[in-house]
Amino acid sequence: MQRQTEMQVHAGGLTSISLQGLSHYVRMENEPLYMFSPQYTKLPKWFLNQEWSNRIVHVKTIFLPENAALFEYSQGGGMKLQISSPERAILECLYLAPDRFDLVECYQILEGLANLRPKILEDLLENCNSIKVKRLFLFMASKAKHQWLDFLDQSRIELGTGDRVIVKGGVYISKYKISIPKELSWE
Repeated sequence: MQRQTEMQVHAGGLTSISLQGLSHYVRMENEPLYMFSPQYTKLPKWFLNQEWSNRIVHVKTIFLPENAALFEYSQGGGMKLQISSPERAILECLYLAPDRFDLVECYQILEGLANLRPKILEDLLENCNSIKVKRLFLFMASKAKHQWLDFLDQSRIELGTGDRVIVKGGVYISKYKISIPKELSWE
């Protein structure tokens, strides 16, 4: 579809993380495939009418710039597919959380991402439209004590004002003004 229609659509979130061998859990064959595109993208009928072996989750959003931190992925020299870099993919997972993706699994994935590139992260976070995603990301990166976090200029990342209730009945983290699941609290 990327080649035939030249649509701005890419494999992202958990799909991208799994393709790159960075997921926390071994995935089953029937895991959904996450596709991200700009907000008003309409997938072609031939694609929608196709019976795919995996459920396709099409996420239309403008929370990150369209072409930022994407690359061409090829497995075994086969067809090339545009997917999210690990830096963008974890932000896409956080965008889907907690309603469509588990926050604890987001943290477990982020915990294993020890080699993220600070310059790309900083660029994505500066241009991210989701206060929730930015706060969750910084909270989880701090909790995981990643060394690359020291190289981010956090003063350039706009975190908005006011509290964000990520989950009801959760634990409030005052530094980031978010309520998170008890399983993710500092203790």
